[in-house]
Amino acid sequence: MTILWDLDPRAQETYAFALGDRVEPHTHGPRVMRALEEDPRHRLVVIGPDVPVDSACQLAEALRVDRPEVGVLLLRDRLDVNLMGLALRSGVREVIQADDHTALADAVRRNEQLAMQLAGDSATTARGKVITVFSAKGGVGKTTVSTNVAAHLASSGARTLLVDLDLMFGDVAISLQLIPSGTVTDLVAMRGHLDRAGLESVVVTHEPTGLDIVAPSSDPGDAERIPSDVILELLRTARGLYDYVIVDTPPAFTEHVLTALDVSDLAVLITTLDIPAVKNLRVAMNTLDTLGGSTDNRVVVLNRAGMKVGLDSDEVETALKQAISVSIPNSLSVPAATNRGVPLVVHDPKDAASIALRELADRQVRERFGERLEQVPKRGFGRRRSRV
Repeated sequence: MTILWDLDPRAQETYAFALGDRVEPHTHGPRVMRALEEDPRHRLVVIGPDVPVDSACQLAEALRVDRPEVGVLLLRDRLDVNLMGLALRSGVREVIQADDHTALADAVRRNEQLAMQLAGDSATTARGKVITVFSAKGGVGKTTVSTNVAAHLASSGARTLLVDLDLMFGDVAISLQLIPSGTVTDLVAMRGHLDRAGLESVVVTHEPTGLDIVAPSSDPGDAERIPSDVILELLRTARGLYDYVIVDTPPAFTEHVLTALDVSDLAVLITTLDIPAVKNLRVAMNTLDTLGGSTDNRVVVLNRAGMKVGLDSDEVETALKQAISVSIPNSLSVPAATNRGVPLVVHDPKDAASIALRELADRQVRERFGERLEQVPKRGFGRRRSRV
């Protein structure tokens, strides 16, 4: 299957001679990325002449690392040496004159032959799942949910990385009483060539659970010095090394958050029983719809459920127009566990909130992605659990 990324809605008809009828057209870059994430059968992306060169090169660079069997062909109205050099260095396989449909057809055939050779190598490469936890309002418990879900996954034996993407005020590390030796900021120097060793250099491990964590710098000013493509490279590298990558986020659609959501396999959306939180989440969901996000890859979690505040779960579902997947009851054990630097699922596994958090991890994450719910030994880098 070929993806055609072109700003002209009639492009599929224009290039029908060269591309045939097995074409999936898209006009937005995020939708191209989502299509590639959702369907591993895609082997070619043809980028139209009106797509900015920088955007085309960014996609090619990402695919060169994450999906080397997928070819990128770049169409331009006019060819020049500088443009061709830039494109080829980024991983574009061929740059073709847009009106030369015969040359495009020949390039497509060459790509098919190369893709068949490369697909065999990449087919055996496991791909972890990226789960982003988000809410458009602060104070709803995103970090509590992220930390406990990640800790339970790690304790269950899955290789799990928790990325604190609140680059200004993230507190995952302090909530687990960890002192990281490296941070997200250190990855900027590895931009464009981040690998396993580079990622390991900024990871700190929570020894009781085996959970790995990447924390932000303690200087809020560093957030502005981290390009979004560094976050993209971080997540793409991590999903090749871990079973699950959990992303904790700030309560805003920052460029970094949008990048994480673009590559996520699941968005866990948090709300509480108060009108501002519900309203903000509804607005956020509308924004995700506008950006082309899939409603099938979202779950809504109601935190601090059961509180008598004049609003119930049925009213929340009506306002959000989506069912609540998991309700986490209010519990005084949550702040007590946080103050001790221990995830609630470890500190008090019989607490009602702890049970609900494990249900979120087991039913909405592990089962969703085809994992058997069985206890296996803890593991770190290089060890993988069995899947259905």
